[in-house]
Amino acid sequence: MAPRRLPCAEPAPAGGPTLTSVHDLAPLARFGGLVATDLRDVTSDPEALDSSGFWAVAADFEGRLTCARFGDVRPDPVPAPVPGRWRGPDAGAWTSSLDRGAYTRGVRRIREHIAAGEVYQANLCRVLSAPLPPGALAAADVDALTALLARGNPAPYAGTIRLPAHGVEIATASPELYLRREDRTVESGPIKGTGRTAEDLLPKDHAENVMIVDLVRNDLGRVCATGSVTVPELCAVEPHPGLVHLVSTVRGELAPGEGWAGLLRATFPPGSVTGAPKSSALRIIEALETAPRGPYCGGVGWVDADRRTGELAVGIRTFWLDRPAGLLRFGTGAGITWGSDPEREWAETELKASRLLAVASGVYEPSGRAN
Repeated sequence: MAPRRLPCAEPAPAGGPTLTSVHDLAPLARFGGLVATDLRDVTSDPEALDSSGFWAVAADFEGRLTCARFGDVRPDPVPAPVPGRWRGPDAGAWTSSLDRGAYTRGVRRIREHIAAGEVYQANLCRVLSAPLPPGALAAADVDALTALLARGNPAPYAGTIRLPAHGVEIATASPELYLRREDRTVESGPIKGTGRTAEDLLPKDHAENVMIVDLVRNDLGRVCATGSVTVPELCAVEPHPGLVHLVSTVRGELAPGEGWAGLLRATFPPGSVTGAPKSSALRIIEALETAPRGPYCGGVGWVDADRRTGELAVGIRTFWLDRPAGLLRFGTGAGITWGSDPEREWAETELKASRLLAVASGVYEPSGRAN
């Protein structure tokens, strides 16, 4: 099936390195020590990921899929930040789609749904937004933000997708594997359970992780060979900058005839950022959240169709430019179970956001102190 192609962005004009507008930003993707340039095709058809070439992939939580094929892929480490290249929002300018009161009320409402037997767990999220300084939006470059994140908040699935003409400009410092594929073997690494240290993790965090592992096993089982889905690692404590997570690994072998389109259809949105059962959690999320998540909690990464490999992260710890609104956006959330304390869950969303917002606003200090 031939992918449906959309018009590609025009190449960036020749000239010096100074950026004066969005039109100076050539399409680019950066993941795993590679940089991809020379945009060839853009499509919303997931079948393209099993065709040929190197693709950058961005899937919004609400379902919009953008796959961009690049003609030039080469090793290139994330460059050192260039002073002044990224002008972030004022640290006090961030606003939230759900304030503290609305968020804690949402947690209590989810506990009511759990008590009624409608859901076991649901992820409640909020979107933070801030305007860039006057004059900064036109030349704002998410790859420059990625360079700052690489120093201030390194992450295993960090990267950039820069497609200004297609409304996709993402800088991610995601710690979570959504889907990895090596030929017919697929793997997911759901995260559930967050604390400042391992000692902060509660029995509730372990129970939450196990519930989501069961959901991910079920999702992969829809497209994997019968009996091939296993859990090589359950509730491993994994350190990340400023916090720790509980991380599990779920693995399977794709059934004959299945590829990326089937994988995405069976597993999206990722289970760790929805809840269990997924259908009930999605209904509750829609009722309680007041802003679309966009790239946050979606999927972001790369696929090499020629080598039949790929790696998509869950779009958490992720910034994206909303140029029409003139805003930089970022999402944060927490998994809610019957054992959740509303104030503790709010604090978890603050913990997940604080370091990254400080980096993006230019007030992060390597000592761990933010002005």
